[in-house]
Amino acid sequence: MRISNKSLVMILGILLVARLFAMTALPLIDTSEPRYAEIARIMAVSGDWITPWFEPGVPFWGKPPLAFWAQALGIKLFGLSELAVRLPSFLVMLLVAGLVYIAAREVFGPRQARWATLILATMLLPFVSAGAVLTDPFLALGVTLSMLALIVTPYGSTLFWRYGFFIGMSIGLLAKGPLALVLIGGASLAWALWAPEGRKALKAQPWSAGLALMLAISLPWYVAAELKTPGFLRYFLVGEHFLRFVDAGWTGDRYGTAHARAWGGIWLDWVAASAPWSLMFLPGLLALPFKRSLRQAVRAAVQKPIVKLLVSWALAAPVLFTLSGNILWTYVLPSLPPLALGLGYWLSSLKLSGKERLASSCLIATSLLVPTAAAAIGTLSILDETRFKTEKALVAAAEKIQQPGEALYFVGSRPFSARYYSRGKAQLLSWQESTLPSFSPSGRLLVAIPRGKSWPLLSASGIVAKARYSSRRFTLYELRETARR
Repeated sequence: MRISNKSLVMILGILLVARLFAMTALPLIDTSEPRYAEIARIMAVSGDWITPWFEPGVPFWGKPPLAFWAQALGIKLFGLSELAVRLPSFLVMLLVAGLVYIAAREVFGPRQARWATLILATMLLPFVSAGAVLTDPFLALGVTLSMLALIVTPYGSTLFWRYGFFIGMSIGLLAKGPLALVLIGGASLAWALWAPEGRKALKAQPWSAGLALMLAISLPWYVAAELKTPGFLRYFLVGEHFLRFVDAGWTGDRYGTAHARAWGGIWLDWVAASAPWSLMFLPGLLALPFKRSLRQAVRAAVQKPIVKLLVSWALAAPVLFTLSGNILWTYVLPSLPPLALGLGYWLSSLKLSGKERLASSCLIATSLLVPTAAAAIGTLSILDETRFKTEKALVAAAEKIQQPGEALYFVGSRPFSARYYSRGKAQLLSWQESTLPSFSPSGRLLVAIPRGKSWPLLSASGIVAKARYSSRRFTLYELRETARR
């Protein structure tokens, strides 16, 4: 089945427009996006490019800094906006798609490369990640570069691809840490055990010079980070890479809560993340036990060394996290490029006599589902800003009426979006406060209280409260002392 360059360019153009529109229209939605954006903002403001800070005085030991470097640079270049902090992920996922296209064209051919690129770009999670303030796109870039280097090197051993395996590991180490080595090493080892060609490809790698290059790129930051904030390596290596994996309710998380899920949930994430294209291969997988011809076709396909590599790579993340209950759906992102490559290879080899044009039209329509949904959500955010879990509009409403020296307080919790959009100025009050903070010289206080909850100090004697704005979660009150009203 064919897809022309013209059709590919047209669809990718629609994708770019839809993604850029959603990136600018949607506010940062709690919790992950504004949390990482706030860390990047602090880095940009403080000029500390070694240690990411969770908040002033609290180092963020949960992730290496590659994503924060890129996001902080975006803020430096373009100011404090959604586009500035989302643009790095957008560019990184463009790079991932570009690498997939180049590798597929080199190994399979242009037709397969077009299909693989189209499928990857229109999968749900890659599309969402291309323009979200996350660290996962950077990990996906590292893993993709390393694994593609194994694929391409036998076909075109340029200097870039010869050392791409190790550069990819360096990127992964600076994006997520040793998890990158586990994913890359696990997929590579599985391929080597499964296929003689895998062992040959690994032996052909320039291990001495490559490992030296990997350490030269990534190790200096780890040393600098530990020297600057002692304790980082113990928390990051033991806590984030062992306890988080084995303990679904890990209580040692310094920056949030564990994401407890049932074992095996990562496989459902894998299916959801690759939608709508998962609807193509999932029925086939379910039918395998019942169709002999299908089993024979699959058996014949996996005899090819490159298919064995794609399978090993695609299964690396789901297999790794099968027995972990502390997971997020973004963890499967590094395992989606091989799925796109495999589906692209299969689609390009299909021959549908007399029905190819209809099938191609259906597939092109399928590829537009995710960007259409993104455009709709972006439009919805413009029409109804209170629909999403963000305090962008509330902070803006407070700033419109704030006078010099007046603070904005959040009762009970201070969402990350409030911290980011207020430039770190929003302050926190507990439910147990016995007295209100000092009023401004004009006798006014701005307080955001969770909707539907009662705060005793709101109705304290001598206080008049006026609701000024309501978001999805909070109502902004302007408090005045009756003596000064």
